[in-house]
Amino acid sequence: QLLESGGGSVQPGGSLTLSCAASQRTLRDYTVAWFRQAPGKEREFVAAVRAQTSNTYYTESVKGRFTISRDNAQNTVNLQMNNLQFDDTANYSCAIGRPILSALRSPSMYYFWGQGTQVIVSS
Repeated sequence: QLLESGGGSVQPGGSLTLSCAASQRTLRDYTVAWFRQAPGKEREFVAAVRAQTSNTYYTESVKGRFTISRDNAQNTVNLQMNNLQFDDTANYSCAIGRPILSALRSPSMYYFWGQGTQVIVSS
């Protein structure tokens, strides 16, 4: 029901835009989050946009570089990633749920997930 796209391989300093598309569900009715998981590491919260308010939240390491946004006409949520660094290499997944604010960053609060898209930052 969720499909990510836009991953790829870029050099450090490059940019990518990931897109999360939904079928059968209207994304603006949900909090939509991006998580990432690098090999050998735990899944990490990256960014989220809340339902109703559309307030956005980011993990500290991506603030000022990543932007999450809704495209309600397309029923997608995008993650614009600029100035990519080696540490951004991971599989990126989008997820939807209705978490309370204090639990926004917890993967367990999201009940639908996409398969993920790979982002590789390499020179």
